[in-house]
Amino acid sequence: MKRIKINIDTDQMPEELRYLFKGADIYDSSCSPEARVFFIDRDGGYFLKSAPKGTLEREAVMDRYFYKKGLGARVAEYLCLDGRDWLLTERVPGEDATHPAYIENPKKLAERSAEILRQLHGLDFSDCPVKDRISEYFRTVRENYEKGQTDLSFGNFSSVEEAYRTAMEGRSLLKGDTLIHGDYCLPNFLMDNWRFKGFIDLGNGGVGDRHIDIFWGVWTLKYNLKTDAYGDRFLDAYGREKINKDALRAVSACECFG
Repeated sequence: MKRIKINIDTDQMPEELRYLFKGADIYDSSCSPEARVFFIDRDGGYFLKSAPKGTLEREAVMDRYFYKKGLGARVAEYLCLDGRDWLLTERVPGEDATHPAYIENPKKLAERSAEILRQLHGLDFSDCPVKDRISEYFRTVRENYEKGQTDLSFGNFSSVEEAYRTAMEGRSLLKGDTLIHGDYCLPNFLMDNWRFKGFIDLGNGGVGDRHIDIFWGVWTLKYNLKTDAYGDRFLDAYGREKINKDALRAVSACECFG
């Protein structure tokens, strides 16, 4: 997990959170332009994420749910102030799966990431607060198609129209029958010497279809390992009997509009 030590003007922070910065080393741990993430090195460590108003509310809800199930970080604070959301979570022990110790053993990493995902997908979700990720998922597809927001790199499609048609035709294949992470990439789960410790970045989680996570599980290995040599190993370790190729292709089409 990237951490760059920085100096910070605490006057720019919410008054309710300034006490955290006193006497602590601060690191920038951001990995996307949508949100700023600070690591605060005190009392075991905290991560403070800041993003536009309303964008972290779902993540706070799902973080609390996963923590209750022993699968993630404890939410210390969620605030909406001055047009921004602030989400403070305690550090989960271990390192995310992009750490060199894991990347340097890609075969084991592919198998371990599949095992962790299958265990997640086998959990009871009857008390999950986010009940219908599928409807939201396809609503985003339609909205982004209409806006022209498309990235065909997520699927093997010759045109935007082919990708959209495949996504819509695949709607009936995706079921809301599994607790999913929603963004199952290597930076978003942590291990300690290969022992699973917890999930982070759960804003897309909820009750959805396993193929969404499976798609991202394959994609992240290719992206982070700079090769597509380990996707089949991931699928074998997850269990081919659990995977519908047409559903997986539908997800790849949907993600062109994600």
